Amino acid sequence: MKWGDWGLLTFLMIIFALYEWSKMDKGLKKERAAYAVLNVTVWMLSLLLVLFPKLPGPTQLVEAVLKPLSKILETK
Repeated sequence: MKWGDWGLLTFLMIIFALYEWSKMDKGLKKERAAYAVLNVTVWMLSLLLVLFPKLPGPTQLVEAVLKPLSKILETK
């Protein structure tokens, strides 16, 4: 089932990217590059969540990084 989800996710990302890409002005090279980078990043994060559904979210990452810092700041 995960391969079906992976394939559907990839297909949808390609359709969305082609739709938006065709609407962008050809002279906007930096905007196109930024869109491509963001699209690939979102696609990779989505694949990670499909393949590893128990992966911790960004909130847990921020909490893990800032919790020791808050303890250091409280003691002073």
